Order: sequence, then structure tokens, then C-alpha cells
Amino acid sequence: MIYVGVDGGGTRTRAVVVDAEGRELARAEAPGAVASHVAPGRVIGAVTAAVHEACGAAGAGLPVERVWAGLAGAGQAISRAAVLNGFEESGLAREVVIGTDVEVAFASAFPEGPGVLLIAGTGSIAWARTSDGEVLRSGGWGQHLGDEGSGYALGRDGLVLVTRAHDGRVPPTLLSDVLLRACAVKRVDGLVGWMGEATKSEIAALAPLVVAAADEGDAGASELLDRSVRELAELVEPLRSAADRMVLWGGLVANDGPVGERVSAAMAARGWTVLDRAVDPPLGAAELARTGTPAHPVPD
Repeated sequence: MIYVGVDGGGTRTRAVVVDAEGRELARAEAPGAVASHVAPGRVIGAVTAAVHEACGAAGAGLPVERVWAGLAGAGQAISRAAVLNGFEESGLAREVVIGTDVEVAFASAFPEGPGVLLIAGTGSIAWARTSDGEVLRSGGWGQHLGDEGSGYALGRDGLVLVTRAHDGRVPPTLLSDVLLRACAVKRVDGLVGWMGEATKSEIAALAPLVVAAADEGDAGASELLDRSVRELAELVEPLRSAADRMVLWGGLVANDGPVGERVSAAMAARGWTVLDRAVDPPLGAAELARTGTPAHPVPD
């Protein structure tokens, strides 16, 4: 039997083909798309393209036994249902399971046993599994209600700092010139229009600039960075009962992420064991497909 795991987000969609023993046969990549009930065809097309290419490379015919797709945006029940309905006549697999990109990342970080995955990139969420298999989460409420400590929050707060410095409410900051250049505006009041049109990802892309200013000794940026680390530590605290070991994932904290070392040190100081593990979300999704694990989606 052949199984396919998919990890899909706004940047790219990746598919991995495995056999009944979990051996990887092939993988492929397609353009990114986010699960949405408004335009479900985009993510269906992206997943279909990735699966077709990966199965072709593996010499596997369709339909495969099961496709497990972890998709950004699938935490919303209405979006998840719209996408799943679209796959009913796709011919990709005898069964298609739709979950979130968080779930497939966790499956890769912790194939078995308890653990906590802290994800901090554009947004933020912590996901855990207890020793008896119960799934828990903290955060993941999106940019309006959550995303504490995320790249989006750090970029947004950097812009707020610039406006406050402009008013004289706080001391001058290096970020004033840095963020005006990054946003391609000449005056601070131009940030209002920029913010109104910017995407969440564009705002999150400012986070490394805040980190760089903190590294140069900017007091305001340093305060924002300290708060970001503290909020990530607070995000995982409710999950301590599940496990005392964690993996960091996401562009802000994983690998060479701009605040990875700071967050790792802060977690260790709070008694967490931070594991150095490679995270391969599409391969995690393939294992979920092979084992027939159901989805446990959370709100995005």
C-alpha cells in the first residue's frame, strides 16, 4: 500500500510518498495555498499537483490508500469541510484526511511519546501530547486574539514603538529609520497606510529588524524582544503537565531563527528540556497517513 503526506502553507505545498513500512519513496513540491472556504480550489489544486508529481516520481498509481494533508487555515471547521468536500471526487486516494500544518509538524517532532512543540514564526502556537495520548494546545488564536511572541507581534510592536518615539512618549529608537526604509515610506505617518495594506507575513518580516536593533543596544527594541521571549515562555506553561521536553519550530525560533538561542535559553532556565530535532512536516504527515491517525485540528 502507498500513503502520501502533505504539508501546505502560504509559501509552498510539499508531498511525501511512503510505503506500508514507512519508507520514503519520493517527494515533490507545488506552489503554496491556504485552506479557505471562500476559494477552496486553490489549495485543492496545490495539493493535487504535489501529490501527482510525488506519486509519479515514486511510480505509484492513483488512488493511493490514504492522503493526510496538514494545511494552514484548516483549523477553521468551515474551511476544512470545504476543502475535504473538494477532494471527494479527486481520485487521489481512497481516503483523504485534512488537518492542520501544526499537527504534521508535531508528528515529525514527536513520532511517539509525550512532548511539546512550540511554533513561533509568522504566528505562534504550542501543541502537546501527554503520556496517555491526550492532545493539548495553547495559543493559536490568530493575529487579533493571540499570536503572542510571534514574528507578526514583534514586527507590529516595532512599528508601534516607532510611532511612540515619534510622539516623544518614549526615547528615540534605531527602528525609526530602519522600519521606515523597510516599509518604503518617508514619514512616520506613512506607516498608517502601509499597515492597513500589509499582509500578516509582511509585518512578520520586520521581526528580524527588531532583533537586530536590540543586538545593537537599542533599549526599546530590547524591551520588545524580552517581552516576546517571555510571552513564548508563558504560552507553553499551561502544557507543562503534558511533558517537560520540547522542540522549537518556526522561522523565529527554529534552526538559525533570530530568537532561537534566546528562547532556548529561556526555556532551559525554566526547567524545560529543549531537544535538538529536525522537523520534517510532510514526512510527519506521511506517517499519520500510514498509521491512519485522525485529525485533531485547532483554530488558526
